[in-house]
Formats: sequence, structure tokens, C-alpha cells
Amino acid sequence: MMTRRMIETDRPGWQIVEAATGEEALEVYSRVLPDFVVLDVNMPGIGGLEAAKRLKAVYPQAVVTLLTANIQDPVRDQAETMGVGFMSKPVRADVLMAFLSTEDE
Repeated sequence: MMTRRMIETDRPGWQIVEAATGEEALEVYSRVLPDFVVLDVNMPGIGGLEAAKRLKAVYPQAVVTLLTANIQDPVRDQAETMGVGFMSKPVRADVLMAFLSTEDE
């Protein structure tokens, strides 16, 4: 929820949609085709890593970042291998805004 508020503040024109599970995230993405996706690694269902993998397989242009309190190298390495961004919790506004700025370029 905090991440949503930070994005709404910095990008007031963006439409933000949410999903409760990894499976729902895949369904929502296919329907909405958003410009940017944030997935929690530990979301219910298939989880963020698997959801990101499936998204990138079908939509290689998808801009995805994983959000997690698990900052261990294997998780970060998996994200990097998939071409997915990585942010650790708690999310800091300056880090999120810097990430969004690089995606604007």
C-alpha cells in the first residue's frame, strides 16, 4: 500500500491496478498491459518470482520489478537473470522514484 501511495504521488496520471495473487497478476497484466509492474516475491499463489518469469516469457517487453524483504543474493541473481528489477523492503521513496525515472528513459 505504501508503494502505491508513493507512485500515486510521483505519477498522478498513472492508472494503478492491484492483484492479490501471482495468478491474478498474470490475468490483470494480460487485460491491462500496464507500463510498469511491481510484484512481491512472497505474494500468495505462484509468487512474484514465478509470476515475473511467466510475464517475461509471454511479454518480454514487460517492465517488472520484484519487491522483497529477502535481500539474499540468490533472489537478486534470479531477478537479474530474468531481466527484472529488484527493490528491497521497506521501500524508500527516493529509491522507487529513481527506479521509475530510469524506466522513463
